[in-house]
Amino acid sequence: MNPMLALRQYQKIGAQAQTSEASPHRLVQMLMEGGLDRIAQAKGALERKDIPNRGIFIGKAIGIIGGLREGLDLENSLESVGELDNLYTYMMKRLTEANVSADPKILDEVADLLRTVKDGWDAIAVPGPQF
Repeated sequence: MNPMLALRQYQKIGAQAQTSEASPHRLVQMLMEGGLDRIAQAKGALERKDIPNRGIFIGKAIGIIGGLREGLDLENSLESVGELDNLYTYMMKRLTEANVSADPKILDEVADLLRTVKDGWDAIAVPGPQF
């Protein structure tokens, strides 16, 4: 058996178990972590001049940020929700530009923005089970 294939399968099962037990708050955290990971992988592919994988990883990061954007409650009248929607749209646009221009600075910019949003999300206290 191919050890890399076995490792990937193990990781996939672990991720599935994690998501099935995760709270909605944790699921958003996991999406943000995944977005940051894909941006880092895209940057690595860019540095290796691996154009196909750069596009794949940037596409995955755009998809994750798009998923975060779709999860926003835009019916909520809070101004911050609209601002976050605009920020996610901006990040997706900038990732597309990073792919076209092969500019690692744009990837860094988007990673910094997403990390800032994630830090704020992580700071939200989610009450655990009360015993």
